Amino acid sequence: MHAITIEQPGGPEALVWDRAPDPVAGEGEVLVDIAASAVNRADLLQRQGFYDPPPGASPHPGLECSGRIAAVGPGVSGWAVGDEVCALLTGGGYAERVAVPAGQLLPVPAGTDLATAAALPEAACTVWSNLFMVAHLRPGETVLVHGGASGIGTMAVQLAKAAGATVAVTAGGPEKLARCKELGADVLIDYRTQDFAAEVKAATGGAGADVVLDIIGAKYLARNVDALAVSGRLVVIGLQGGVKAELNLGALLAKRAAVAGTTLRARPREEKAAIVAAVREHVWPLVEAGRVRPVVHTVLPMREAAEAHRLVESGAHVGKVLLAV
Repeated sequence: MHAITIEQPGGPEALVWDRAPDPVAGEGEVLVDIAASAVNRADLLQRQGFYDPPPGASPHPGLECSGRIAAVGPGVSGWAVGDEVCALLTGGGYAERVAVPAGQLLPVPAGTDLATAAALPEAACTVWSNLFMVAHLRPGETVLVHGGASGIGTMAVQLAKAAGATVAVTAGGPEKLARCKELGADVLIDYRTQDFAAEVKAATGGAGADVVLDIIGAKYLARNVDALAVSGRLVVIGLQGGVKAELNLGALLAKRAAVAGTTLRARPREEKAAIVAAVREHVWPLVEAGRVRPVVHTVLPMREAAEAHRLVESGAHVGKVLLAV
């Protein structure tokens, strides 16, 4: 098969469309002929040499895909050759084929075309697991979503609104904020010109956000705690703003607040399967009903992965950038 290979970590030019060994479906796995994959921030880090795949994972980047089942490995039931699926991956999405644990497969939702379905698995699993399984977001609560125009952000806005929450977002500039508003965001904060902690407190009568979903990390830690309501929950899922910061434990204790940090890629298969099952139960009906939709900025050929990485690094996109085989 062909796949995007990385011989030496570096810039987007390090991504090369080349021949690669064909994967084989092992015990409990299926082989998927890939129709499309999506670019995630973790792929950029892997390309730069900062985020190696876990042991045993595919060396090729790509944390999600859509396609058709080409083969079913031993011990797999409920799936058949030819089924149209999308999948949460540990790696290997930037390729023509990938082997996937059956527990990480999802059917393509009714009403979603095969390529577009590649925009769903990673964002849906990340948002559902963090907003609802970790932070326990409830109807009537306020959630602050950083990076509201990103792939994760656009999914978080929609799922939080569907759950009956009030949604505040940060994004860079009026155009991105307008897109967030279209998706249901209630409080629009331009992080370039506004203090998000002050804006969230102003919008909630001084109470603050019950949940903060953060992709920035160290740079936002103190202000995130400041933005929290009493009994608030801060969930850190990205480190775009650094890895080390000072935490005022007095402020945390005074609010009886909690800080959690999670990743998805390195979780055991069993945990990923449980998240995927929850997404199929709770998120897929919303997608099929049109209440939640994948937001796709553009679709590029897989062999142009370098250009896709440049686009994501520029921050000019809204939602997902897809790579089609």
